[in-house]
Amino acid sequence: MARFAIFSVRLYQRFVSPLLGPTCRFSPTCSHYMIEAIQRHGLWRGGWMGLRRILRCHPFNKGGADPVP
Repeated sequence: MARFAIFSVRLYQRFVSPLLGPTCRFSPTCSHYMIEAIQRHGLWRGGWMGLRRILRCHPFNKGGADPVP
């Protein structure tokens, strides 16, 4: 299941992200963060961490460096 989630994020990175341009305010990008979080913490906890990160990625947030704990 985790492999499918990572595969889905990689599809997004390859086909959707280039159309949107560089918009992520964080380093690493939200999609890279999601992949790393799932690899380190598993699908459920890593997916939850990635979702929370995506919800923080908006114009009112300063962004910056935010590595996976």
